[in-house]
Amino acid sequence: MKAYMTLSCKLGAYSKVLDELIKMNLSKEDVFLLFGPVDILVQFRGLENLDEFVNKWFNPIRRLTPEEPMIDKTQTLIVISEGRAFAEEPYAFLFLNTQPRNLEKVQEALQSIPEVLSADTVFGPYDVICAVTAKDRAELQQLVLRIQKKVPHIQGTVTEIVASLY
Repeated sequence: MKAYMTLSCKLGAYSKVLDELIKMNLSKEDVFLLFGPVDILVQFRGLENLDEFVNKWFNPIRRLTPEEPMIDKTQTLIVISEGRAFAEEPYAFLFLNTQPRNLEKVQEALQSIPEVLSADTVFGPYDVICAVTAKDRAELQQLVLRIQKKVPHIQGTVTEIVASLY
């Protein structure tokens, strides 16, 4: 089982939140600092079940530093169908919406694009989370436009650029 959590931090608190996440023995390969509406994306791989996710990760993360709350909002994305595993650091994540009946078609079409590292279908506010690679913002822009034109049934996209952790 696999899941994601997005974290929106209080102004200026993202570095403290990152430090706390790393103290929880999360791999730096699974924690992403983002530029966009969400500050941090955490990927949880190899989960046994939903209870493990809730007890080991969700509850402790939402309670980080109770004396000084640093997280304003979380969103959880539970993976329905995993895309390819990726080791390369993504340039960005795309959060996509589609009609439920088109999930598999969208996932399959995305994974046929070489710059798409992975495309997971998820339960949550989005339908697909997609890790992509690009050399720069211009190439990312061209990729997003190509995805929007080439992949049928996409109803909306949100792009989050990955920043260096430290």
